Amino acid sequence: MDAFSAAAEPNRRRILQLLASAPQTVSDIAAEFPVTRSAVSQHLLLLADAGLVTAEKVGRQRIYRVDPEGLRSLQAEIDRFWTDELDLLVADAHHLRSTQ
Repeated sequence: MDAFSAAAEPNRRRILQLLASAPQTVSDIAAEFPVTRSAVSQHLLLLADAGLVTAEKVGRQRIYRVDPEGLRSLQAEIDRFWTDELDLLVADAHHLRSTQ
Protein backbone atom coordinates (compact mmCIF):
# COMPACT_ATOMS: atom_id res chain seq x y z
CA MET A 1 0.00 0.00 0.00
CA ASP A 2 1.32 3.44 -0.89
CA ALA A 3 1.70 6.20 1.70
CA PHE A 4 -1.22 8.24 0.33
CA SER A 5 -3.63 5.31 0.58
CA ALA A 6 -2.34 4.33 4.02
CA ALA A 7 -2.78 7.83 5.41
CA ALA A 8 -6.22 8.25 3.83
CA GLU A 9 -7.92 6.00 6.39
CA PRO A 10 -9.16 8.05 9.41
CA ASN A 11 -7.81 5.74 12.15
CA ARG A 12 -4.37 5.67 10.55
CA ARG A 13 -4.39 9.47 10.18
CA ARG A 14 -5.17 9.73 13.91
CA ILE A 15 -2.33 7.31 14.70
CA LEU A 16 0.04 9.51 12.67
CA GLN A 17 -1.18 12.56 14.61
CA LEU A 18 -0.53 10.82 17.92
CA LEU A 19 2.93 9.68 16.86
CA ALA A 20 3.78 13.15 15.56
CA SER A 21 3.62 14.40 19.15
CA ALA A 22 5.74 11.61 20.65
CA PRO A 23 6.86 8.00 20.07
CA GLN A 24 4.44 5.53 21.64
CA THR A 25 3.77 1.83 22.20
CA VAL A 26 0.83 -0.04 20.69
CA SER A 27 -0.85 -0.03 24.11
CA ASP A 28 -0.47 3.75 24.43
CA ILE A 29 -1.98 4.25 20.98
CA ALA A 30 -4.74 1.68 21.49
CA ALA A 31 -5.87 3.52 24.63
CA GLU A 32 -6.95 6.39 22.34
CA PHE A 33 -9.23 4.23 20.16
CA PRO A 34 -12.45 2.26 20.62
CA VAL A 35 -10.93 -0.67 18.69
CA THR A 36 -8.81 -3.58 19.84
CA ARG A 37 -5.07 -3.46 20.36
CA SER A 38 -4.82 -6.00 17.56
CA ALA A 39 -6.63 -3.65 15.16
CA VAL A 40 -4.24 -0.83 16.09
CA SER A 41 -1.31 -3.21 15.49
CA GLN A 42 -2.65 -3.94 12.00
CA HIS A 43 -2.93 -0.22 11.27
CA LEU A 44 0.64 0.29 12.48
CA LEU A 45 1.84 -2.55 10.27
CA LEU A 46 0.24 -0.92 7.22
CA LEU A 47 1.74 2.45 8.13
CA ALA A 48 5.16 0.84 8.53
CA ASP A 49 4.83 -1.00 5.20
CA ALA A 50 3.97 2.36 3.60
CA GLY A 51 7.12 3.89 5.10
CA LEU A 52 5.27 6.33 7.37
CA VAL A 53 6.27 4.88 10.76
CA THR A 54 9.17 2.92 12.17
CA ALA A 55 9.31 0.56 15.13
CA GLU A 56 12.15 0.01 17.57
CA LYS A 57 12.14 -2.99 19.88
CA VAL A 58 12.86 -1.98 23.47
CA GLY A 59 12.69 -4.95 25.78
CA ARG A 60 9.38 -6.68 25.12
CA GLN A 61 7.76 -3.63 23.58
CA ARG A 62 7.96 -1.86 20.27
CA ILE A 63 8.16 1.89 20.25
CA TYR A 64 6.57 3.41 17.16
CA ARG A 65 7.49 6.79 15.75
CA VAL A 66 6.80 8.78 12.62
CA ASP A 67 9.36 8.31 9.87
CA PRO A 68 10.26 11.87 8.77
CA GLU A 69 11.40 10.72 5.32
CA GLY A 70 8.12 8.88 4.80
CA LEU A 71 6.15 11.98 5.76
CA ARG A 72 8.22 14.10 3.36
CA SER A 73 7.38 11.65 0.58
CA LEU A 74 3.68 11.79 1.52
CA GLN A 75 3.77 15.59 1.52
CA ALA A 76 5.36 15.58 -1.94
CA GLU A 77 2.62 13.24 -3.17
CA ILE A 78 -0.08 15.50 -1.72
CA ASP A 79 1.57 18.55 -3.29
CA ARG A 80 1.48 16.85 -6.70
CA PHE A 81 -2.20 16.00 -6.19
CA TRP A 82 -3.29 19.40 -4.85
CA THR A 83 -3.84 21.65 -7.83
CA ASP A 84 -5.08 25.19 -8.29
CA GLU A 85 -8.43 23.70 -9.33
CA LEU A 86 -8.81 22.14 -5.88
CA ASP A 87 -8.07 25.52 -4.27
CA LEU A 88 -10.85 27.04 -6.39
CA LEU A 89 -13.22 24.24 -5.42
CA VAL A 90 -12.52 24.85 -1.72
CA ALA A 91 -13.06 28.59 -2.18
CA ASP A 92 -16.35 27.92 -3.97
CA ALA A 93 -17.50 25.58 -1.20
CA HIS A 94 -16.71 28.20 1.47
CA HIS A 95 -18.56 30.85 -0.53
CA LEU A 96 -21.63 28.63 -0.96
CA ARG A 97 -21.67 27.79 2.75
CA SER A 98 -21.46 31.49 3.71
CA THR A 99 -24.42 32.38 1.49
CA GLN A 100 -26.75 29.78 2.98
